[in-house]
Amino acid sequence: MNKPTTPNDRWWNQPLSALDAGQWEALCDGCGRCCLHKLEDADTGELYPTNVACKLLDRKHGRCTDYANRRKWVTDCVQLSKDKLEELEWLPVTCAYKLRAFGEPLPAWHYLESGSRESVHEAGMSTRGWTISEVDAGELEFHLTDRDL
Repeated sequence: MNKPTTPNDRWWNQPLSALDAGQWEALCDGCGRCCLHKLEDADTGELYPTNVACKLLDRKHGRCTDYANRRKWVTDCVQLSKDKLEELEWLPVTCAYKLRAFGEPLPAWHYLESGSRESVHEAGMSTRGWTISEVDAGELEFHLTDRDL
């Protein structure tokens, strides 16, 4: 007889330091929001979100179209790592990496909790339906949005 799992039994609820490389990568919920351009106020350092996505983002699925080679095409694409998470204030507040770094649970719409890759989109937490590619956008100043980072 199989023992029912509890939230503590799920690998994604373990400390980030306990995750292997595959588990680390699997934490990404596919929202695509980290791939949106932000504008920074030079005087205050405050960040302002835009609806402009990186040219490599598949805005329908929230995934990079060339993840393995992304830094070749987008030189300032940040490599997320366990030791850099606290420095990256521009990550979405709902980012699984950020949530787990601070001991918070994943939201119910995260695919690891819901069992569906569509739940992030259904919950309105992804880039699907409201973003534009940087290839088509023009000046970022015209694309500010009131959505949270």
